[in-house]
Amino acid sequence: MTANPADDFQKTPTRLYSLDALRGFDMFWIMGAEEIFHSLADTTKWGPFVAISNQLTHPAWNGFHLYDLIFPLFLFMAGVSTPFSVGRELEKGKSRNQLLIRVIKRGLILVLLGVIYNNGLQLRPFHEIRFASVLGRIGIAYMFANIIYLYSKETAQIIWFWGLIIGYWLLLKFTSAPGFHAGDLTMQGNFASYMDRSILPGKLYLGIHDPEGLFSTIPAISTGLLGILTGITLKKTSLSPEGKTLRLAIVGIIFLVLAQLWNLDFPINKNLWTSSFVLQVGGISLLLMSLFYYVIDVLGYKKWAFFFKVIGMNSILIYVSGRVINWEFATNGLFKWLFQLVGDPFNIVIAAICYVMVKWMFLYFLYQKKVFLRV
Repeated sequence: MTANPADDFQKTPTRLYSLDALRGFDMFWIMGAEEIFHSLADTTKWGPFVAISNQLTHPAWNGFHLYDLIFPLFLFMAGVSTPFSVGRELEKGKSRNQLLIRVIKRGLILVLLGVIYNNGLQLRPFHEIRFASVLGRIGIAYMFANIIYLYSKETAQIIWFWGLIIGYWLLLKFTSAPGFHAGDLTMQGNFASYMDRSILPGKLYLGIHDPEGLFSTIPAISTGLLGILTGITLKKTSLSPEGKTLRLAIVGIIFLVLAQLWNLDFPINKNLWTSSFVLQVGGISLLLMSLFYYVIDVLGYKKWAFFFKVIGMNSILIYVSGRVINWEFATNGLFKWLFQLVGDPFNIVIAAICYVMVKWMFLYFLYQKKVFLRV
């Protein structure tokens, strides 16, 4: 995505087409594609559409749906690009301290954009401002993962990855909110939500809990680190392209198995970004990255992925655009006649498809003009 920290790929000849495509595939679902399947499920009541529609929602607390993958996959890909962007600058001779300043700046900009995304540019009482955000978590996790990358070797980064998620597991296992038994993982009783209620200013998304809270950003750093370790693997010249693909796929499968085992003691939970959740989404992210890399960059089948690449090149822009552009108004202005021709009940399906296509055409226009939002 040309709009997030991964966007230094824009400037390098070693940029992976597959990374842009996978980023676009990820953003495709939250720029309106999920609504296509929700509307298909509502209109047809057909089992497969209903099942897909259910997967494009978030569980209330414990459990996992594929829609839970979108956010961590986004963060994972920001990490994948680090060895090609920050790593390239190191190879050119830039000092770690110089790059540290740039990494911190990017992280803080994303935190600020997240606050603006949540609250808009308007004056509000302090207690009504939500400071935690998707972009904020990406910014903080990206920043700390990159700091670890800057000042440690690959082995130490692996130790950091496991240390953070094991430490987080032990912390939540042996602590709780006051008045609850140690290891309580309910929304009210878990230690992470209690800490957010205690230290986060403003309001929390769910009152007593915020899914993008500060404390549960700790294991999200490991998600970013996993992306960095993946990027290091993809950059290695000692491995063949097929070898890289196989390594990512094998590690992805191992992570999925470990996630199911850890789930028995520490449930897979996106709201808390539990350690088992890190392994679950990490495993799927690795499998997707290996698949996209093999098909696009190894085998050379790129044309099919152009649709997603256009999205991936400006993904932050399309993410925040909903706060400043009335896409529904634009879609109705261009295609309401078509919805009327189709009529009930499938007009809502056509409307959802047109909604996505209007956004894509906007991104394609920017792509043609080489206009990309960078942070």
